[in-house]
Order: sequence, then C-alpha cells, then structure tokens
Amino acid sequence: MIRKIKVLIVDDSVSVQNVLQNILASDPEIEVIGTASNPYEAVAKIAENLPNVITLDIEMPRMDGLTFLRKLMKQHPIPVVVISSVVGEGSDNGIRALKLGAREIITKPKLSDPKEFEEYGIRITDAIKAAAMTEQVYVNGKMQPKFDDTSLIQQELSSSERPNPSQLSEQIILIGASTGGTEVISKILKGLRNDLPGILIVQHMPGEFTKAFANRLNLESNLFVKEAEQGDAIKRGYAYIANGFKHLSLVRENGHYKCKLEMSELVNRHRPSVDVLFNSASKFQGENITAILLTGMGSDGAKGLLELCKIGAQTFAQDEKSSVIFGMPKEAIKLNAAKMIGNPDELINWINTTFQ
Repeated sequence: MIRKIKVLIVDDSVSVQNVLQNILASDPEIEVIGTASNPYEAVAKIAENLPNVITLDIEMPRMDGLTFLRKLMKQHPIPVVVISSVVGEGSDNGIRALKLGAREIITKPKLSDPKEFEEYGIRITDAIKAAAMTEQVYVNGKMQPKFDDTSLIQQELSSSERPNPSQLSEQIILIGASTGGTEVISKILKGLRNDLPGILIVQHMPGEFTKAFANRLNLESNLFVKEAEQGDAIKRGYAYIANGFKHLSLVRENGHYKCKLEMSELVNRHRPSVDVLFNSASKFQGENITAILLTGMGSDGAKGLLELCKIGAQTFAQDEKSSVIFGMPKEAIKLNAAKMIGNPDELINWINTTFQ
C-alpha cells in the first residue's frame, strides 16, 4: 500500500483552499488532512495530525506567513511549499521565504486560463512530492535555513571586483537544478572566479520569481548575474538565469553564442526544462561545453546530459550525499552521462582550476 503524503493547506481564502483540495485530491499519492485559515489554526491542526508537507500563503490574518514560517522552522521544521500571489509581485517575499527554509515557491494560478491552470496542477503536485522527499532530512535536523533576514541587505560589489563585460564567451557552462537548487547555485556562484566562461542556468521556479532570484545572486557573487533575455550575447564573467515562463536554449548567430527564449509546451513537466537547454547545446562542439546537473526530483536534464557527454562535453552530476533530492543527478548517473560526480565544493574547485 502506498504511503500517502499528508498535506495541510494554510490559506485564509476558502476558495483557494477548495481549489488546492480539488487539485491534490486528483493525485493518488497525496491526501489533504486539513485546512487552516491562519497560522494559529495551523498550529492546532499540526498538533492533531502531523502533516508531511504544509502549503502556506504569505498574506494572512493574525500572523503573516513569513513570521509563521520562521517560527515553524525553529520549532518543528516541516517541509513547506509557499503558494501565494505575493511572491509573484516583487518576489522579495519569495526570496525571504526560501532563506527562511521554504522548499518550493509557487504563485497562485489564474483560474480563467484553463491551460495555465492545468500546468499549475502539475507544478503544485510535483512541488509537494519533492518537498515530501526532504521531510526526513528536516526531521533529523540536518537541514536548516542557511541565511537569516540580514543577508537580504547586501552591498553592491565594486566595479573593480567585476569582470570585463566586453569579452564574448567561446566556452559555455550549463547548470540545471530543481528542488534544493537555489542555495546550491548560490553557493557555487559565490565560490567562482569572476573571469570564467558564460554560465546559463535553468532552475525550476515560477517566472514571476526568476528575475528577483537573479538579482539576489548578482548581489552575492563576483559575477554579473541577470535573468536571460531574448538575444543576450553570452559574455565571460556573466551568468544568465532562465526566465521561469519560457524555455532557455543556446543558439549561435553571427559567430556568437546567444540566449534564445521560447514559450512552448512543458518538457519533462517543466518550463523551463534543463533538457531543452542541454539538448540545444548538443548541436555545438562538445569541447566548448561543460554541463552540470544538480539536486532535484525527477529526470529533467539526464538525457540531455547524456547527449552532451556523447559529443565530448565535460559533464558533472551532484553526488547523493550533498543533494537535497538525488533524483535528476541519479538518473544521469544511471545513464552513464556524468563523467564527474561530486559535491558543490569539489565542483567549484574544479571549475576555478580548469578554465583559463
């Protein structure tokens, strides 16, 4: 008998509660064990029946969701998926929620758009399953928020610490990640030299959030980090974050590598998809490509990594011990797609010492 994932929905809107219950009821692996209209009700429900995952709104009466999240992570770190319209407006709240320990961030769906609503249902069920896979790590106390709120207040790096932005990149580094990837990507970029080849990154997250994620990384690292835009020329010392609404591909025009954004169907249940990025790079010389597959549920990126491996690209998969969820890299390793397997520290050291 399959052990169902027990979910508590915390949202002050009854209509949203009903929508989420209907979506989750359609998945045989998920069971909604209750709803709460504010954090105080949530605490009482948790005491009655401990959930595996909590979905949490940000704007609620009596206590806002971020305050509740902070208290929850200190006292009883149950995996949390934030589902809120607030994270899509400026996304600073989304950044704060991730820093406080939320496993996933999802924006509320537009109920008037059937296609978007269908895709939303896929995202929410996948996010809950991914969060549930981190539950044991949380309960054992091995995973706590890595940043406090003060880290949101950063100083811009001086221009002397930034790379020369004029040099186009003839080598390309590709990174794909999902659950657990935001902090790993942050760690990697903070540890890299500022004169490396251009980096293209696909992190599974909502489109409303990717620009703020890029801005955060830009403040934290010595690299220039930006949300990818159509036709961006790939430059050394730059990292380009995939727009969460569109697939990101690598193209070559007039002898230069560029970013291509495309609104098309989900691939591996995702848009952007890591496989789309990796497969687009497989059209070029493998010796110029390095591809890295990090933590995440599912198999997105595994087949694409294999294609790159076949053409002679350098390929790396995160190891099980350092992965929040050893899904995507595990599938790549099964395919013998990874020439190197290791943790983020080993990856940082390898990149910094390999590229000239």
